[in-house]
Formats: sequence, structure tokens, C-alpha cells
Amino acid sequence: MLESLITSKTRLRLLVKFFVNSKNHSHLRGLAEEFGESTNAIRKELNNLTSAGILVKHSDKNKIEYQANVKHPFYVNIRDIIRKYLGIDMLLEQILERMGDVEQVVLTGDIARGSDTGTIDVLVTGANLNDEYILHLTARIEQLIERKVIFTLATSRISSGGLVLFDREAGI
Repeated sequence: MLESLITSKTRLRLLVKFFVNSKNHSHLRGLAEEFGESTNAIRKELNNLTSAGILVKHSDKNKIEYQANVKHPFYVNIRDIIRKYLGIDMLLEQILERMGDVEQVVLTGDIARGSDTGTIDVLVTGANLNDEYILHLTARIEQLIERKVIFTLATSRISSGGLVLFDREAGI
């Protein structure tokens, strides 16, 4: 659906890369390798997004790094649209609804790094999680968001790695 509004596949991939997780950053050559596209196509879109203020760039040694501009007035809106596009909002809602005493929901793997490979890895931590519901939820959520979802359940909290979508202790 978002593809009909953002007709440039490169621009959409860049928005996913930088707005699914504001900590994601990359440089031109790295993006060209990751996307399998020419540096010219990537450069054009990076320049457009940077001149619009949506991305910011900074020098890191001899490379120019790009990152989402979290101070842009539309940052939250764009982030929310990208997360809706990926189905992350629906995923979180379904987990919190009936999973039990959820402490954390953390995206790991490719999606946390901003790469939409069609698979979403999710770590859910908490005590007394509803294991049976997760089996039902997996098939249901995959059908809703049209992506493969891999759930990992754990009893102890994690302190680093991944994109935290929900954290009861931190109030996120």
C-alpha cells in the first residue's frame, strides 16, 4: 500500500532503513551493497531526503554517514508510518493483548537493522507467558502483516541488542 504513495523503491527502502530504528546509520557504499543498487540511485535519494531535512549527515573519518533526523517535525509520523507498513504496530498490539505478563518486546535480526527481508524476529520476555497463544498468534500475525514472524520467548530481561518496542520497567 505504501508503495503506491512512495513510488521509488530506493526511497522506501531508505525510509525503512533509517526510520524503523533511529539508531540505524549508514554510508553511501554500504547502502549500495546492502540494497544491490548503484551508488548514483542511492546518492540521488539520499540528497533528496537530506535536503528535505528528513535525514541528517555527518562525517565519520572519511565517510559521510546518514541517519534519520529525530528533530524533524515529521520524524514520529514517518516512523509510525514505516512501522505500520511493516506491521510492527499490529504485532505489538497482538502480543500485549494476550501473551500474559510481558516485560519486554524486542525486535532483533534484520528488521532491527532496517532491512525488510520479509522476516521479523521478535524476542518476548516475561514470567508466565502464554506459550500456547504464541503458536496461534504466529499464524494469525503472519497472515495479517504478510511477513514471516519468528518468536523467541525468554524469562529474563535483556539489556542490549535489538529495538525495544515495549519495556514495562522503562515505561516504553
